[in-house]
Amino acid sequence: MLKEYKTVSEVVGPLMLIEGVEGVNFDELVDIKMQTGERRRGRVIEINKDNAMVQLFEGSTGINLKSTSVRFLGRPLELGVSEDMIGRAFNGLGEAIDDGPEIIPEEKRDVNGVAINPVSRDYPSEFIQTGISTIDGLNTLVRGQKLPIFSGNGLPHNQVAAQIARQAKVLSNDEGFAVVFAAIGITFEEAQFFMDDFRKTGALDRSVLFMNLADDPAIERLSTPKMALTAAEYLAFEKDMQVLVIMTDMTNYAEALREVSAARKEVPGRRGYPGYLYTDLSTIYERAGKLRGKPGTITQIPILSMPEDDITHPIPDLTGYITEGQIILDRELYNQGVEPPVSILPSLSRLKDKGIGDKKTREDHADTMNQIYAAYASGVDARELQKILGDSALSEADLAFAKFAKEFEEKYINQGYYTNRSIEETLDLGWSLLKLIPKSELKRIDDKLIEKYLD
Repeated sequence: MLKEYKTVSEVVGPLMLIEGVEGVNFDELVDIKMQTGERRRGRVIEINKDNAMVQLFEGSTGINLKSTSVRFLGRPLELGVSEDMIGRAFNGLGEAIDDGPEIIPEEKRDVNGVAINPVSRDYPSEFIQTGISTIDGLNTLVRGQKLPIFSGNGLPHNQVAAQIARQAKVLSNDEGFAVVFAAIGITFEEAQFFMDDFRKTGALDRSVLFMNLADDPAIERLSTPKMALTAAEYLAFEKDMQVLVIMTDMTNYAEALREVSAARKEVPGRRGYPGYLYTDLSTIYERAGKLRGKPGTITQIPILSMPEDDITHPIPDLTGYITEGQIILDRELYNQGVEPPVSILPSLSRLKDKGIGDKKTREDHADTMNQIYAAYASGVDARELQKILGDSALSEADLAFAKFAKEFEEKYINQGYYTNRSIEETLDLGWSLLKLIPKSELKRIDDKLIEKYLD
């Protein structure tokens, strides 16, 4: 029989202090019964002698200190996992919200999980096709990688997230593939957009959705990515599936972390975020990867909006340290109507070389990728000179590079949100654009490949 406490002494925001407790553990789940009979949940986040600080999941509105009773359940927050979760939608606490049948779990798992032990990791080396040329061709996503998308307020990261969820796949047909999608602190309209898009395009049939809305309690925001990753770990490492986890918006997660830290009166770090923001983010990002001896993998695409488009802001800054590259959305391209507005030159996938080449994508991938980067960088520089000095001051090669940059943005980057290009189509498009440049300038491509694909 669980002991019941009626010693709630203080409630501040999402936090509750209970005095005189015994045998309580950190991260233990708490059942709270209010004077009306309504039950709420929380978890222990601090123990000081016989006092326990509890984080409330559903908020503190209406709680009466004298009439509220508390029970400590002796277990952490858990998620019941099953293959039947695929095709279903849940809230940030793992409760089904789609009016479907009750999920009968095969097992219950602690949502906090653990980061993958580096000794157990296998090196990511296999290609995932997103159908987006700027990612597949130039910033290739590899199974087990963490590749964030850095966006800004008002930029179309939701459309990009939905496009990746719809289109992503592994090229091998005999491997199971699933998308675990975590929406963190989004508006009702955004949630409706994702649900409608997933249903309309059939993406829901292979996806597990966790939806946390902006008006849900901040504490639920903190559990949403952990719920998603717990489901992903089960599908990847127990059911041997290739799992892509998309999380948007991680900035809302960090804001919730700051809100709870302020309520606990912790000493703030950079811009008011807690000093442990790096550690906390790493416990989420490091749950992606590939384990030795297991065929399943977890690949992460966390999406975060940079406040004031500032890439030095703590959230993108720390994310960049933990993850393996970044895809950056550009406001100038967006204003020009480019879809998706991916900024090529500052974007990077640090593992791209491991997932491309013969028998993975195609033999010409690495050479054309390097040449396109170089040609676009030269074209951007030539275009700036063109604006200042005019065409007469540019060489023929510079004019060719400027034309390449323009065509590249219009045809390669600007593919639209509902165009799904195979890796072969992306590579072929790259070759067709490279024809705009004199052969003598294709210095990064092997002559044999030029003869095979360009002539």
